[in-house]
Amino acid sequence: MGCADVVPGVSGGTMAFILGIYEELISSIRNAARPVFLKPLSRFRLIAAFEAINGGFLVAVGGGILLAILTLAKIVEWLLENRPVIIWSFFFGLVLASVFVVAARCSRWTPSLWVALGMGTVGAWLLVGVVPIQTPETWWFLFFSGATAICAMILPGISGAFVLVLLGKYQYVLGAVNQRDLVTIGWVGFGAAVGIVSFAQVLGWLFRRHHDPTVALLTGLMLGSLRKVWPWKEDLAWIIDRHGEKLPTVQRNILPDWTIGGAFNTEILVALVIGVSGFIVVLALEWVANQASSWTKSGLDPRALEED
Repeated sequence: MGCADVVPGVSGGTMAFILGIYEELISSIRNAARPVFLKPLSRFRLIAAFEAINGGFLVAVGGGILLAILTLAKIVEWLLENRPVIIWSFFFGLVLASVFVVAARCSRWTPSLWVALGMGTVGAWLLVGVVPIQTPETWWFLFFSGATAICAMILPGISGAFVLVLLGKYQYVLGAVNQRDLVTIGWVGFGAAVGIVSFAQVLGWLFRRHHDPTVALLTGLMLGSLRKVWPWKEDLAWIIDRHGEKLPTVQRNILPDWTIGGAFNTEILVALVIGVSGFIVVLALEWVANQASSWTKSGLDPRALEED
């Protein structure tokens, strides 16, 4: 999830869905604002409070996300600047495979689910085409950016990093992470904590009352987000950021040039291989998640099987 969250255009929520932990994640976060957690916390029964929010699970997931962000931010930043086609091809394959994997979680596709899918697709398609804006760097806007981005981050198909791009804060926050600017990170993190607990209440209710329509809508969000992760783009407009660097604001998806200087463009072949690799990674993760689920349902412990 952390690897996906670093890249604008790819959602950590998509990865959670693929790995089969999405609904458990939402349910655990949701409890942080409910009496089952707040009551023991107010009485300083910390162990009971920790168990109420499935603390071990959240610590493991949160720690993995934080580790990935801290270790991969510089690598992703370099790839986005120097090898954009390669990294976008990989994530295009990831998201495309995710559409099929998540869609399979609906028990039966009815006309109403297809409508929900279409709404999600159109909504995401339009959202990722919005032009980023220049915004202030004050504490309140950093808090707002964190709260808004985290809501998108846990939605499959909508990238929290891309929401930061739209708000004009992606490069600023990425730079803060790389430079260990704790003040900026703190305000964004505080906003994210408030936003994710609040938004999880809505998602938890939707999954309990309207599971299949919610999954269909989220599938549409992923399908529409493919517009953003298409590897080949042409810059139509741009802005100059506070460091004097040119950032594209309006881009158009284009087909690659098959030849360069009369020779075959090998970048296309590399991009295709990378994209297919991303597609296979998702299918492999889904297979692993299904195997783990089948072991759990049958009462078998994979570690015991390995020992045998």
